[in-house]
Amino acid sequence: MNSRPSLSRRVGRRRAVGAALLIGCLTTALLAVDGDKAMYVGGTLAGLKEKTEGRLVTTSDLTLTFDAGSKGSATIPYATVTSLEYGQKAGRRVGVAIMVSPLALFSKKRNHFLTIAYKDSTGKEQAAVFELGKNIFRTTLKILEVRTGKEIELQDNEACRQFKTPKECEGK
Repeated sequence: MNSRPSLSRRVGRRRAVGAALLIGCLTTALLAVDGDKAMYVGGTLAGLKEKTEGRLVTTSDLTLTFDAGSKGSATIPYATVTSLEYGQKAGRRVGVAIMVSPLALFSKKRNHFLTIAYKDSTGKEQAAVFELGKNIFRTTLKILEVRTGKEIELQDNEACRQFKTPKECEGK
């Protein structure tokens, strides 16, 4: 008696593994903010719901605009910004793995978070937290530093290594 599985069983297993990999990859891609977009995570911006995806528009010399299309927009004058903070978290995708595929446990996601503190027109302190896409976070941070005149506060060494050169991160 041959202990090897039949050809049809081997093909079936390969298809199942292939389907699991495909589902894991697609789910991973769907959960991340698009590389060239941003997501309003939360804060005190009026008229925007948490977890609204859109674009951060930095083309104006005077204002930063978050444009979420039909879901709304918000504008922050650069002159009113009191601080900028960047950080990231690298977390294993446990929720995805449990719900869809154990293979998702082996994918690592880096989130790029920007916190903007600013004063509104009445002088009251406000804040907005955005998750930035992987293709825009460095450029956006540099533009904000230049236009606001504020240095980006980095949450930790990992954030420093993502935004600055290794030499600039020495001793931090």
